[in-house]
Amino acid sequence: MRKRRFAVLSGLSLLLSAVVASPGPATAAEPPVAGPPVLENGCAKIEDTLPTYSDWPKVESKIEKDPAIERKVARLVADMTLAEKVGQMTQPEINAITPAEVKQYFIGSVLNGGGSWPGGNKHATVDSWLGLADAYYDASVTTRTKIPVIWGIDAVHGNNNVYGATIFPHNIGLGAAADPCLIRKISEATAEQLRVTGQDWAFAPTLAVVRDDRWGRTYEGYAEDPNLARAYGYEAVQGLQDSSWRRMGNRGVIATAKHFIGDGGTRNGVDQGVNPSSEAEMINIHGQGYYGALAAGAQSVMVSFNSWTNEDLGINEGKLHGSKKAITDILKGKMGFDGLVVSDWNGIGQVAGCTNASCAQAINAGMDIVMVPNEWKAFIANTIAQVESGEIAMSRIDDAVTRILRVKYRAGIFDGRRPSDRVLAGDESRLQDAKLAREAVRKSQVLLKNNGNVLPLAKNAKVLVVGKSADNLQNQTGGWSLTWQGTGNTNADFPNGTTILAGLRQALGAANVTFSETADGVDPSQFDAVVAVLGETPYAEGVGDLARRTLEAAKLYPGDLAVLDKVAGKGAPVVTVYVTGRPLYVNKELNRSDAFVAAWLPGTEGGGVADVLVGRHDFTGKLSYSWPKSACQSPLNPGDPGYDPLFPAGYGLAKGQTGSVGTLDETSHEFPSCTSTGGGGTATEDLEVFVRTDVPPYKSFIGSPENWGGTEIGPDGAAAHANINTTPADVNVQGDALKTTWAGTGPGQIYYQNPAGGTDLRGYLNANAALVFDTIVHSAPAARTVISAHCVYPCFAEVVATNLFTGLAGDGKSTVKIPVSCFANGLDFENVNTPFLVYTEGAFSASFANVRWVPQAADDPDALACSDLT
Repeated sequence: MRKRRFAVLSGLSLLLSAVVASPGPATAAEPPVAGPPVLENGCAKIEDTLPTYSDWPKVESKIEKDPAIERKVARLVADMTLAEKVGQMTQPEINAITPAEVKQYFIGSVLNGGGSWPGGNKHATVDSWLGLADAYYDASVTTRTKIPVIWGIDAVHGNNNVYGATIFPHNIGLGAAADPCLIRKISEATAEQLRVTGQDWAFAPTLAVVRDDRWGRTYEGYAEDPNLARAYGYEAVQGLQDSSWRRMGNRGVIATAKHFIGDGGTRNGVDQGVNPSSEAEMINIHGQGYYGALAAGAQSVMVSFNSWTNEDLGINEGKLHGSKKAITDILKGKMGFDGLVVSDWNGIGQVAGCTNASCAQAINAGMDIVMVPNEWKAFIANTIAQVESGEIAMSRIDDAVTRILRVKYRAGIFDGRRPSDRVLAGDESRLQDAKLAREAVRKSQVLLKNNGNVLPLAKNAKVLVVGKSADNLQNQTGGWSLTWQGTGNTNADFPNGTTILAGLRQALGAANVTFSETADGVDPSQFDAVVAVLGETPYAEGVGDLARRTLEAAKLYPGDLAVLDKVAGKGAPVVTVYVTGRPLYVNKELNRSDAFVAAWLPGTEGGGVADVLVGRHDFTGKLSYSWPKSACQSPLNPGDPGYDPLFPAGYGLAKGQTGSVGTLDETSHEFPSCTSTGGGGTATEDLEVFVRTDVPPYKSFIGSPENWGGTEIGPDGAAAHANINTTPADVNVQGDALKTTWAGTGPGQIYYQNPAGGTDLRGYLNANAALVFDTIVHSAPAARTVISAHCVYPCFAEVVATNLFTGLAGDGKSTVKIPVSCFANGLDFENVNTPFLVYTEGAFSASFANVRWVPQAADDPDALACSDLT
């Protein structure tokens, strides 16, 4: 297997070389693309090399058009009113719509986001899920048209929103298994889990080909290898849809190929950022997973949040939610996709000139269903008005509804059965597939180092287990697990799960396993081995972005290194099991470990990790991502100039191999960013302070007479004093802001500070930077309000922002740019510890997002003058 994986990557290198040399679109049409070659076991082959296309190829779908379905759809569309059609195109969130409103507004689909459950109950029962599904269905079929509603859900590694369901490893781990048959089986099991609780539609698989591991969604991509994405995309859809000729099987659910297109290729790995790829790179790298998924018959495609822009190449599509070229010309036209296209969460609101409730451009671009979680009533009214005014053609509406109904017929939604009466509904045993999940876990483990053949552990070994993730199902499962970010969970929230610690106790015997999370008060020399279970803590989407930060694990999670220092070289070999959503710079951790295992995010079956640690099964996993040897080594992909990883993609030790990494360089990159310039130079990159969440080393705080020392705002975005409080809010995207409310009963402040002290930010003054932030002012300040920056109080400088915020009240989202030179009258730029602080003594309410210092932004036409801030 190892030899074959290197062959795959050799093909990838040739592919990338061909992409660079591609002459552009061909004059002749490309031959149609069918499904991938099939092995003797009936599953797709991970091809060594793929064709290099000069234009977007047409894809032959496994599900062909059925003339009988087409006739039914045409008759139904011809009979529908405009309001009924727009209702089919509208997708509200379950917490924002009642069954009665589904009927009233002729709604075609609903969704629940990550961390949304019936009745807001994280532990909602199967009966509760089915009851709500039936209620929506019953409401929909009592409308004049009797078109059933469908329910979509983010089932990205199992039916991960449902209490008690088996959660499979995240895609990055499945990529390491290099096993398309496994992908089909997991997808089949996931579809069955959805049918148990009454959902019709899985927002999966993610087909991102990840090019920069700083991206917070890296773990959602199977690989940096488009060859693997193509085979896996095919099998994931096969498994989810239980597809047969012309329609889906009765055990399947609608699959979603997402996110179209290039979400894994954004500059600096910024979530929802700009992909600068050439069209040839989009076709031959980022398109490959879609060729596999659409060939398998995927019935929906979700559009990506990212932009596609490269001015040097003449590409300026902007946000893909508004790109007719991407959605209609490429996906529906050249590729021949005849299913439905759905937006992402409030994605239309990011298109220039649009809002979450109004975007004719997105619909004209080819969007069929619009995910508009909360502002759906306004969206319906606006869209109807845009059709009546001629801004949106009725033919575009009819095309959208035709596609929606076509998919509903193919999926058997018109068969007349309520969700609770369908195959597998209510069968709680189908929520569990621990055996399959355990197989997936053990196949995904990658052994990177094994000095002295420490692994496998002896059957009767006496083991000390340490580390924050050893007995922590929240860390094991990661993001998109019961909650959106995967945070706020405990082991009790996964009643059928097994931690890695529990798996070791089962394998070695409880008497042979001692657990000390922090390694305090124990003597490692009294044990045969130490197993340290360390790594990342949960995140999802942009919250996990490292953006312009480094990949250094020791800076992201310093407590892990502290634990290793307590056990390394203390008389017992150390086995580090690293729970992570991406490869990180872990040279310090590797040096302190005799063996090192990349465990990824294994889900609820920690016993699968124990299986390979104790030798019940051999290590077979191979890296599907290249592993960095330095803190700033990203992007890092085969075929890149100077490609020099610590471990290449395809690497993984097998039984009897020890690897040879020696003592690794432990050099840190001292500045938080890999490219920004501090000190007396000139900064070139943004200094990010708060982007959806705190950007280390900065943390968010509130202060007031109750505690001027500061109360840290937790990961849930909530903190409160008597006269000031914060809650999470939306400014640009879901949950990207802190809404701060001052009650008016006394002074208070919100601020972002580096608790360790000041940083030399003179480079930003030299670069004519601006303090930039996005805000929505909910109510104007009632008293003098200031924005300040501090150089360890009482060293600070401030500007008066009362008039600024008063003028922004009621205007919706605004971006504020304040030249950092406005703080030069008192701020010591060589020692800045607090780059943003808002203080007021009266009532005031505003949401703050995307706080950063941006080089050259003081030169922007919309930047404020210091004289404006009085």
